[in-house]
Amino acid sequence: MIGNGQPTRTGTRLPTYAISHGGGPWPWIKELLPGDLTPLEESLAAIPGEIGGVPRAVLMVSAHWETTDFTVQSHPSPPMLYDYGGFPDFTYHLQYPAPGSPEVAAEVVELLTGAGIPVEVEDQGRGFDHGVFVPLAVIYPDAGVPVVQFSVRRDFDPAAHLAVGRALAPLRDRGVLIVGSGFPSYHDLSNFGSGATEPSRQFDTWLTETVVGHVGADRSRRLERWAEAPSARLAHPREEHLLPLLVAVGAAEAEAGVRQYHQEGFMNTIDSSAYRLGQPA
Repeated sequence: MIGNGQPTRTGTRLPTYAISHGGGPWPWIKELLPGDLTPLEESLAAIPGEIGGVPRAVLMVSAHWETTDFTVQSHPSPPMLYDYGGFPDFTYHLQYPAPGSPEVAAEVVELLTGAGIPVEVEDQGRGFDHGVFVPLAVIYPDAGVPVVQFSVRRDFDPAAHLAVGRALAPLRDRGVLIVGSGFPSYHDLSNFGSGATEPSRQFDTWLTETVVGHVGADRSRRLERWAEAPSARLAHPREEHLLPLLVAVGAAEAEAGVRQYHQEGFMNTIDSSAYRLGQPA
């Protein structure tokens, strides 16, 4: 298997993750950003040890790729997509040269088609967006693990994203690490000052109680009705940064969740959390 270190054992079921990918190209400009980013960095760097080996590939569900139908990237050598603005010039020349995996992309298509879920294939060279390459630069800094990017669907239907996770669950037994990359606790860039603190805390508390305190169909029902949670629409005016979590949950629906990362006052402002579904190695 591609990657440094020991490959994941055959027959080992990998956990899934719903991570916060942070803001912009943060690992390269930590000294320019407010607050302490160490807890986020440490939580991402801990993932390889938690899964106990090198995965066959990472399937990264990115909040920054919205499509009409679910879409999987199949390019063997994806380029870069710098989908952020206002940062130093060098951050628009960063490279994360991980290979793609047309083989895993084909498995994604087979699983979703078999479940009756329409899926498209992107093979024209759409690059890794920052929801993909930024956290992976911390998780796998050598870029040695193949990466397949997956979109969220533009209708933002929570039930559909949970269903996609269920359909993709067999990949966990094939050495594929499923990661939902967004900002699950809070994502309103128009309100990222002191007014964001209490809404983020309220929604983060509800989300953690839902992901960690419930399991199975009960947890999924709560997530389908996420907009009824305290401060839900203040935390997520648009829910694209919450939906990757639903895919990760759907792929481990019957398994317990843990809060893998939590930080009060992220960037001196909000509460932020990330989660692991299923058992570590």
